[in-house]
Amino acid sequence: MRSFAPLSAAAFFAATAVASFEDNLNYDSPSRRHEGLGIDVPLVSRRSWKRSDIAYTPDQLNFTHGVASGDPYSDSVILWTRVAPTRESSDSTVAVSGTAGLYSHETEAYIKADANPICVDWNVYEEKKGKPSDKVVSKGKAYTTSDIDFTLKVEAKGLKPFTRYYYQFTVCDSDNKSPMGRTKTAPKEKDDVTGINLAVFSCSNYPNGYFNAYGNAARKDDMDYVVHLGDYLYETKVGGPRATEPQSAIFSLHDYRTRHGQYRGDADLQLLSQNFPWVATWDDHEFANNGYKDGFSALNNTENSFLNTGRQATVDTRKVHAVRAYFEWMPIRQVDMDDGLRVWRSFKMGKLLDLIVLDTRNYDRSITSLGWNDHYIDLIRDDPSRTLMGSRQENWFYRSLSESKERGAAWRIIGNQIVFSRTYTNDKGSMSGDNWNGYIANRNRTLQHLYDNNIGNNVFLAGDSHKNWVSDLAWLGTKDYDSETGEGAIGVEFAGTAVSSSGYDGPIEPNAGNTSRDLIRLNEEMMWQEGYYRGYFRLAITKEEVKAHFYGSPSVATRNSWDLPLANFTVASGANHLSRPIAGGKAESGAIRFGEIVHTNLTLNTDTGKWEVIGFDQMYYKK
Repeated sequence: MRSFAPLSAAAFFAATAVASFEDNLNYDSPSRRHEGLGIDVPLVSRRSWKRSDIAYTPDQLNFTHGVASGDPYSDSVILWTRVAPTRESSDSTVAVSGTAGLYSHETEAYIKADANPICVDWNVYEEKKGKPSDKVVSKGKAYTTSDIDFTLKVEAKGLKPFTRYYYQFTVCDSDNKSPMGRTKTAPKEKDDVTGINLAVFSCSNYPNGYFNAYGNAARKDDMDYVVHLGDYLYETKVGGPRATEPQSAIFSLHDYRTRHGQYRGDADLQLLSQNFPWVATWDDHEFANNGYKDGFSALNNTENSFLNTGRQATVDTRKVHAVRAYFEWMPIRQVDMDDGLRVWRSFKMGKLLDLIVLDTRNYDRSITSLGWNDHYIDLIRDDPSRTLMGSRQENWFYRSLSESKERGAAWRIIGNQIVFSRTYTNDKGSMSGDNWNGYIANRNRTLQHLYDNNIGNNVFLAGDSHKNWVSDLAWLGTKDYDSETGEGAIGVEFAGTAVSSSGYDGPIEPNAGNTSRDLIRLNEEMMWQEGYYRGYFRLAITKEEVKAHFYGSPSVATRNSWDLPLANFTVASGANHLSRPIAGGKAESGAIRFGEIVHTNLTLNTDTGKWEVIGFDQMYYKK
């Protein structure tokens, strides 16, 4: 038998330190194909413990941006916080500074990085009568440093399925505690689940107005999980009362970290993050407008774009900065570590549903509409080689749909960024080139897989457009479809408005209403369209049906608690289309097929629980 000398105290402490650094998932790279996005933990540890001075005492530290949780599994969930001496983000570029950062952490830039780690304990508590109990069911210790902007992300393991828990972070050896968070695990794959509720959001533009939709959903407390379909933040420079930080378009890692920090400082975003686990994916603005695999609208293979935007950062460099900051600031897991910058993934939530989350924007997307090339996109929108997802993700998507049916999941909930349904925008047959209408062959392949394999009970979710669209999922021109009954469809699409990004200008009537009525007239599968109100929608999912409840924010020019019900829809299991009459025959705003619009302005105050007739004449901040 081999014998081992006992570790010295210093060696033992160093080994413990490395383990605690590694417990903070933000030191990892989002992708092993991009090792430069990760942090060399042993070298961080050696750098830190070389120095004897303690950088900060507990009373010098703050939990600057609340707490969050996300990506729930049946036995674990991701927990997130940030603990730092200041709200300002770190300008450390160690994670994206090239090979020098990988192989030599004794460079001048690295030595300037913060000398000592911040130690944080975390605990997960059982729930008892709607409150945290004293029983700790999962716990750990982890460190954070300026290398990762003082963020902390851990996986709480050993949890029970479909169970609510509370969690809290504490600066080690102190009473300096974070806010108490609340989260929930997913059901096991084979569990019988009677119902799951999802709140669905997209397009939260900080300078455009307040995130009232987040606060209203959190206070109503009637969902299990939050799904965010992207445009969680915006990259542009805007002034006004909620002016962007920094006051420039963002390009560097520090820029993206600062913008994430500004957004997460919003009180309503913090409230929703603190109380519900998120499943998030990105769209284009987490990077830059109208992104695709090789560029953005402002860096688009034209000379002027290279002379202007190209001086700031290359496409790849900007993406690296955006992905690194997103990974640090969002409660998101690594998915497939051998893939390149992958965010597409799925969640099996009992026998009730599979939540399939796509990346139709950045992973491997063919060129999109960039403004100057719209005529070209019109010519190639039918090209079979054009793809929104890339072949690997697309094949994974089809396998996921088939496997979901084979395992007996009642519903397939597909979270993607952009509107899926065919959408004519005028009498000339014009269509956007930046959603699925610019990739018709890709949409046809998706529909063919669903129809050929008789995969029903599909619910597509979308954001991006800043408007509400509800449609039967039909393969128009290929499969027979009856707009009056819905027969011939293979599912439905619920595409939601923005949290605060701009939609149709008022007044609601006739301006916004006329636009919606034109769209209903032009698109036979579209059942409801509305673009004036900001807001979100909620899905109540049972084996028998899916109900969608759409809510509007009457104004985002002020922080308020007004929540206006807009329309309710039902999809019966096996029907594969919206139940008739659509929305029970009426909706609050927009235009509805086979029904009427009744403007009531009857609004719930989610702070007081009282209903009142409320009128607002200003939707957004006036800049």
